[in-house]
Amino acid sequence: MANGILASLFGPQDTQVLLVAAVLFAVATVAILLVIPAVRRRFNKSTIPVSVNYFFSRKCNKECGFCFHTAKTSYVLSQDEAHRGLRLLKEAGMKKLNIAGGEPFLYPKFLGAMLQFCKENLRLESVSIVTNGSKVTERFLKQYGRYIDVLAVSCDSFNEQTNIEIGRGDGSNVAQLFRIRDWCRKYNIKFKLNTVVCRLNYDEDMVDMVSKLAPFRWKVFQVLMVRGENDSEETLRDVRKWEITDEEFGVFCDRHRGIPSFIPENNRVMASSYLLVDEYMRFMDKGSGKMRESESILDVGVQKALSQVRWDQEAFYERGGVYDWSKEMSDEKPGVKELAESGALDW
Repeated sequence: MANGILASLFGPQDTQVLLVAAVLFAVATVAILLVIPAVRRRFNKSTIPVSVNYFFSRKCNKECGFCFHTAKTSYVLSQDEAHRGLRLLKEAGMKKLNIAGGEPFLYPKFLGAMLQFCKENLRLESVSIVTNGSKVTERFLKQYGRYIDVLAVSCDSFNEQTNIEIGRGDGSNVAQLFRIRDWCRKYNIKFKLNTVVCRLNYDEDMVDMVSKLAPFRWKVFQVLMVRGENDSEETLRDVRKWEITDEEFGVFCDRHRGIPSFIPENNRVMASSYLLVDEYMRFMDKGSGKMRESESILDVGVQKALSQVRWDQEAFYERGGVYDWSKEMSDEKPGVKELAESGALDW
């Protein structure tokens, strides 16, 4: 019938052209309807803050010479505002929170309440802490260990004199490190080790001591310069005398690759693969070598703040940003690759 109507209005050739155009239009419409949701899903995935590092305070009791997150302010949000910000991140898709500083254990009550809130109220899959270890006590872990999935302790050398020269040591670092490892085992917390490789330790052999500690992950970072934080005599720290070449970092890595938990990160991977939130609940971007901040998520929301910084997700995956990060994930359960492919850690 449609052909008859068209034939009465147009010639045969015109009718064929119109029919072809109609078919192409229908195909294009269907394609658009199919593609748009897929694009939207992909876009949403790329902006979901699955794993967040929250530096709730810059205050620290150590003076590491290469620190790139220095005590430029002493500001700490109120407990209520910090919890509001964390809830916003959870609603935006956060599954893992890593609490760092400064030194988080300088605020034991604030830290304990935040741990409990993240697990009991937000029900996050994983909550971890990065600490220099000096203020960690068994009493705290006995009370709050049930809310901690991973405890990462920074140790840059097993030579106490080197630790003192770096600015982290007091002569008891190694002994405290082993105590914390034992407490983690006692209270079912995954023990992680973080090491910054710099001019003073790149030639150190840590194989024996790390093997004895047996952390579930040993993250090894190449010392990093961030403009405005540790790049000159005018900043609180000057990293220049601590820097090493990529080749020197490679020498350290080659020496330790046989350790099963060993995970190296050079400057390129470190620069923008971490999603960082500062003491004002602003996303931080150090990908260009200079730290810059978004507006606070407390003022503009997560998505707008995220759009103001760069987060390199390829580097996030390259460094193993998705892993068995919950204490409930045992060796008998699927590995990271299987979990990611199955969607269990999909974000």
